[in-house]
Amino acid sequence: MIYDTFAEVYDQLMDQDLYDDWLDYVKQITPPTGQKVLELAGGSGALALKMQQAGYDVSLLDLSAEMLTLASKKLTKAGITMRIIQADMRDFGVVDQFDLVTCFDDSICYMQNKDDVRAVFRQVNANLKPGGRFMFDAHSLYQMDEVFPGYMYNYQTEDFAFLWSSYEGEVPHSAEHDLTFFVYNEDIDAYKPLIEQHKERTYPSGEFIDMLQECGFTDIKLTADFGRNQVKPDSVRWFFSAVKA
Repeated sequence: MIYDTFAEVYDQLMDQDLYDDWLDYVKQITPPTGQKVLELAGGSGALALKMQQAGYDVSLLDLSAEMLTLASKKLTKAGITMRIIQADMRDFGVVDQFDLVTCFDDSICYMQNKDDVRAVFRQVNANLKPGGRFMFDAHSLYQMDEVFPGYMYNYQTEDFAFLWSSYEGEVPHSAEHDLTFFVYNEDIDAYKPLIEQHKERTYPSGEFIDMLQECGFTDIKLTADFGRNQVKPDSVRWFFSAVKA
C-alpha cells in the first residue's frame, strides 16, 4: 500500500541519534527500574524499543496503523513483546495506570488548538498513577516563528528522493510542512510521488505550563537540549516534565 511505503521511508529519514537523546532525557529524571511507561505518538517504535531494552516496561500508542505495523516488525525482530495500542492520544480512555507517560518528537504540536492539547493532558493524567510523571517536548516560539518559515530540505538516494518545504501557518506560532517523497517503483520503472502536508502549532511556554496545571499537574520543570540546559531565546525545542498531583 502507498501509506506503508510512506511510513517506511519517513522512518528511514528520522535522525536515529535523537532516540538516544530522548532516552537519555527520560533516564536523567526517571532511571529505569521496571516502571510502567506509556509512549504516546510512538510511531514506528524506535524509542519504545530502546526504552524497553533500557529496563522500562513500555506500552506503545499511535494513531497510524502503518507506523504501528513497522513497530511490530521491529519488536518481533528484536524478540520483544510489547502492548501496542492504535488510538488518538486525545481520546484513548483509561488503558492502565502508568508510572510514566512520554510524548516526544514535538507530537503535541500536531494538536491544532488548546482544547486538543488539554484533551491530551487530561488523558495522560487519567492514565498516570498518583505521583506519576509526564514528559514531553514541543517546538519553541523561535523554531516555529523564525526557523520554519521558508525552511527547505532535500535528500536523495538511489531509491527515493525527499523534499521538505515549510512556511508560516494561518494562526500565530504555527507552521505548515509540505513533504514530498519520490519512491522508485519497479513495476512502472519510474519514481512515484507521495505527498503529505503536516500542520503544527505551539504556544508560549507559560501557556503550556498553565494548561498542565489546569489538568492536574504540578512540579513542572521546563528545560532545553534534552534537559541538559536552561531555555534560551534561541532554543529550538522545549522539554517539559510534570507530576500528577
